[in-house]
Amino acid sequence: MTAVSGAEGYRERIGTALAGSWRFAGLHATAGGTAVRVLLAAPDGSTRLESVAAERATAPSIVDLVPAAAWDEREAHDLQGVAFAGHDPLRPLVDHDPDLGRWTVPVRGHDPYEVAVGPIHAGVIESGHFRFHVVGDRILHLDIRLFYKHRGLERAAEGATLEQGMAYVGRACAACTVANGVAYAHACEEALGLRPTAELRRARTILLELERIWSHLNDIAAVCAGVGLAAGNTRFAALTERARRLNAALTGHRFLFRTVAVAGSALALGPDELRAAREELTALREEAASGWRELAFNASFQDRLPEIGVVAAAAARRLGTTGPAARAAGVREDVRAASPRLAYDGFVAVVPERATGDVQARFEQRALELWQSFTLLDALLEHPLGPAVAERSDAERELGVGRVESPRGATSCVVERRGDRIERLRLRTGSYASWPAVAHAAADDLLPDFPLINKSFELCYACTDR
Repeated sequence: MTAVSGAEGYRERIGTALAGSWRFAGLHATAGGTAVRVLLAAPDGSTRLESVAAERATAPSIVDLVPAAAWDEREAHDLQGVAFAGHDPLRPLVDHDPDLGRWTVPVRGHDPYEVAVGPIHAGVIESGHFRFHVVGDRILHLDIRLFYKHRGLERAAEGATLEQGMAYVGRACAACTVANGVAYAHACEEALGLRPTAELRRARTILLELERIWSHLNDIAAVCAGVGLAAGNTRFAALTERARRLNAALTGHRFLFRTVAVAGSALALGPDELRAAREELTALREEAASGWRELAFNASFQDRLPEIGVVAAAAARRLGTTGPAARAAGVREDVRAASPRLAYDGFVAVVPERATGDVQARFEQRALELWQSFTLLDALLEHPLGPAVAERSDAERELGVGRVESPRGATSCVVERRGDRIERLRLRTGSYASWPAVAHAAADDLLPDFPLINKSFELCYACTDR
């Protein structure tokens, strides 16, 4: 198991790493709340864990070094009882304290007032509460409260076998079941000293890109809905449905459930299936490109997108924003660019020409990545695919880490095991990492623009409420 050190030198080691090429990728409490681990990731795909003992249930806070750790520390406090010295006030996150003053930021004065939205919404979405502090229609500050459907999947998985653990991770979120599952499989395989073969890498990459395509089509439809453009929403929603039907034809499930396993893959695609899949993907790409051109030349639609919901590059880095939202701000980071366990050889992340971090940039980023995914799949589906297994590559260890680029950003999974049983599971998704950026993006914009701003991120509630 990774060594647990005392408080001395812990913050210094993390600060030195962050000053170099390492980036914060998650924090969690472990060993019954007696230790805290910080996951760091480097551009070359390597990871490292810094661990510190939580003496008397207290560990040093690192939020001043990396504000992106704020949610992680708040969650560790609520679920594992760990206090963080220097994190003040340590507001509850998962624990829904009824006292508004405990979890919201106070806004004082005669003009500000509050608008409470949710947690139950008119749409078919998960529960989430948005408390806006406004003057007129101008948003001064937004407090977001999620975790209304928190299921305790990580705690429930403790004691399960590594194979059984996939059921907990895979069902954390329907929209990210492949990304979450592959991150978990990679963590387990690293702990078991296994390495995916070329065929296993290709199978998982195919599944990841199939998931990304329907997600990005759906996200484009959502932005259209956010401005009331029913024609655009309907057109891209129909393409999303076609992409899901292709998933079902290839794997037996529209959302690709049960397609990822530890140490192997049962996905098999013969010549006829490949031919049909490539033809349908080509047709989808042409239809999506046609619909995109109509959106690009719709002036009233385009006028709604620029200069609202801005998350600039500096803010994206400070908040730990990942995925399309970060790249739309010019932060050219994508886990696919350094994924030795997947078939992304030569992959280069793309960013829009106008990487200003607003709704328009996030909208255009989705399209850039969509075309990229179509191209990737065309090459990945060129040759038949059969069942595949992982191979022995290294000595076994008690801890493994997996990182995958989900449609919403970098997803990390840490698995601590004892034999073939899970001792601690930590799943930190791209949505979890980027929700604080939504609150940042809303500030100083108009309240009626928030639905559009929120849809331009299109983050998962379920991934967070795991």
